[in-house]
Amino acid sequence: AIKVPLFPLHTWLPDAHVEAPTAGSVILAGVLLKMGTYGLLRFCLPLFPDAAHALAPAIIALAIVGIIYGSLVAMVQPDLKKLIAYSSVAHLGFVVLGIFSFSTIAVQGAVYQMLNHGVSTGALFLLVGMMYDRLHTRNIAEMGGLATPAPVLASLFLITTLSSIGLPLLNNFVGEFLILLGVLQERTLYAVLGASGIVLSAGYMLWMYQRVFLGEVRAEHAHFPDLGLREKAILLASVAVMLFMGVASPYFLDRMNPATAELLDRSRSREIRVEQQTTPQPVPEALRRTPLRKTPADGSDPVSNPLPVFNNCEAALTRNEIPPDKLAKTCHSTI
Repeated sequence: AIKVPLFPLHTWLPDAHVEAPTAGSVILAGVLLKMGTYGLLRFCLPLFPDAAHALAPAIIALAIVGIIYGSLVAMVQPDLKKLIAYSSVAHLGFVVLGIFSFSTIAVQGAVYQMLNHGVSTGALFLLVGMMYDRLHTRNIAEMGGLATPAPVLASLFLITTLSSIGLPLLNNFVGEFLILLGVLQERTLYAVLGASGIVLSAGYMLWMYQRVFLGEVRAEHAHFPDLGLREKAILLASVAVMLFMGVASPYFLDRMNPATAELLDRSRSREIRVEQQTTPQPVPEALRRTPLRKTPADGSDPVSNPLPVFNNCEAALTRNEIPPDKLAKTCHSTI
């Protein structure tokens, strides 16, 4: 939960992002945070299924609080990098919500969202780092109108922002949609509360873009340099991955299906497994209609030495005239 980070154990993440260099923030968002959610999937659920099911309502509640809280705090952040850091708290809340819903669709969406977050948020931190190298500040109030001197930067930042919001045809839409769809089938209220985080995400991300890139350009930023060739190549590759993961999601999801199905099967609580194992199974129709003969005491063939015939196997089983484990052997059936 600390590594994810799950509310209220998230307080280390914004400061870590602010103090880290650009490369550190990209690795932190793209790889290290996923170690927490991977630990939940790989260890907590299959090793402690009873505890996971028992604590699922509380963990889902914390995930929803993290989604809404992270979005609201991101909305009022003056620091551009810290704003994106708090958006990570909200996005990882969606992942935890999908995992502990124990729905196949939601778990698939959670795993896919882990990949999506690494691509989209990693690209956002790259963009912020490139801007900081030019402006030497991350204060949103000191920016504005940067789309005029740097149209390529503004365009790539917009696509990455829309991906983070969850615009259709981009990668985050698929993960968030699957999570909400799976949760909706299990817990409608949780899905509605989680969906409010998407609305808040659109609000603070678009408002941030408006304040940074739109409006009148400040005099000190009139000669703001646009992206170089190397920077364009890196960001265009990231945007291409976002588009590919958005339109070709079955390529990834089909490969996830066996693993997620096995994970959920191993993560069933002990009570559910015992209930499924002890549920009485109906007597097969062929046995219900098959005549049953008692085996003679001398061991002779019941066909050559006929004895009274029971009405059917089910009646014999009901009257305890033959043990259930010997029913199939005694009934003259091909089953």
